[in-house]
Amino acid sequence: QVQLVESGGGLVQAGESLRLSCAASGRTLSSYGMGWFRQVPGKEREFVAAINWNGASTVYADSVKGRFTVSRDHPKNTMYLQIDRLKPEDTADYYCAASGSYTCSRYGCDGPSEYGYWGLGIQVTVSS
Repeated sequence: QVQLVESGGGLVQAGESLRLSCAASGRTLSSYGMGWFRQVPGKEREFVAAINWNGASTVYADSVKGRFTVSRDHPKNTMYLQIDRLKPEDTADYYCAASGSYTCSRYGCDGPSEYGYWGLGIQVTVSS
């Protein structure tokens, strides 16, 4: 059974940086595509970033390009999301996810339905 656990969230000031981590356990996810999503209460879950199995291919939502960087560390079975120049509109619950589909593994993918494993989420609050 795969478990994903997010960490690194919290309350930060606008303009600051934050790094979220997603630690996987239960099995090695080195062949999986992984992604980050976020959700604000009352709104649909929104794609943020994705990374393919070896980190060579990444995908970003237009709204976060240039500020968010997704990466992964295979030996640690962990994915990261570096968030720079935080904005109040980045306030949300952030979720990590893993997918064993060919497309997600090979290229990274942005559709939540492609992901079979999800973390419980972690809150990020950005004050202005």
